[in-house]
Amino acid sequence: MKKGNKYGIHRVIDPKGVLPQPALRIDNTMEIYDNEILIDVQTLNVDSASFTQIREQAKDDVEEIKKIMKGIVADRGKHQNPVTGSGGMLIGTIEKIGPALERKTDLKVGDKIATLVSLSLTPLRIDEFLEVRPGVDQVDIKGKAILFESGIYAVIPDDLPENLVLSVLDVAGAPAQTAKLVKPGDTVVIIGGTGKSGMLCLYEAKKRAGVTGKVICIGSRDKTIQRVKGINLADIYIKADATDAVGLMKKVREATGGQLADIVINTVNIPNTEMSSILCTKDQGLVYFFSMATNFTKAALGAEGVGKDVTMIIGNGYTKGHAAISLELMRESQELRKIFEDLYA
Repeated sequence: MKKGNKYGIHRVIDPKGVLPQPALRIDNTMEIYDNEILIDVQTLNVDSASFTQIREQAKDDVEEIKKIMKGIVADRGKHQNPVTGSGGMLIGTIEKIGPALERKTDLKVGDKIATLVSLSLTPLRIDEFLEVRPGVDQVDIKGKAILFESGIYAVIPDDLPENLVLSVLDVAGAPAQTAKLVKPGDTVVIIGGTGKSGMLCLYEAKKRAGVTGKVICIGSRDKTIQRVKGINLADIYIKADATDAVGLMKKVREATGGQLADIVINTVNIPNTEMSSILCTKDQGLVYFFSMATNFTKAALGAEGVGKDVTMIIGNGYTKGHAAISLELMRESQELRKIFEDLYA
């Protein structure tokens, strides 16, 4: 059996010398190296920004969505949207473990896991589409995938539905980072607070900011705002267009008595919301861009252009303990769990 590199560099076809994520094309043959795990794939949870773009390109035609996804994997050997650059994650059953890795892991053949690394770096083969669920960004397939030695994962717990677990773990980095960033007394704005990652961030922010803090939910539709409001995830709810930077800033300024936010967390899945996040943040405040639709050139040059001294953080999908933290939210709040089960499970 061939020996593999820890980070999967041995799978890179083009360009040579880069890691699998930025590579344009990787080897998705399913003969494993000695330090790889072969997964029998059940469900792909496509990144929200990526699936939104695919749906728009396909004009919501399910067969066209399949064709686009199949084409991406055929071209790149992985599901990395060429427009957004993002991927998603998957659930599957372990079919084979390379002997060099078998000695280092507690995993065994037959375990069901969710990969916590992006599909944008995961060798993937799609053999057949079983079901496309556009409303929740999930696609059931027959296919195979490879997890590298450095790849992180979570074993599916017994007490939560699989599709619920997949939906939560897909955005696990957002609430876990929120838990690290928000302090008692902070004023926190969540742009896209009515979405999947946004609701988790609202819950965590309200818990961390406490009674002396203020959590503001930004949503674009009355129905979704009412859903979040119904379980008291925020202190203030604002309906606004997240691409209208000046308009949103005025509403946040009014809601905060002119103070603006200590922390703004952007979880939306559409482009051109960078300046909304920046303008809603007070000087010396912090912006956390979890959205994969973020253009970091626009953010950096935009902040400079309006003279805003803010710290901007790129949304790292991984932080220590993020899977456990995010799944625990489903156990802590039965109201939040019910919404997630109704929407995603």
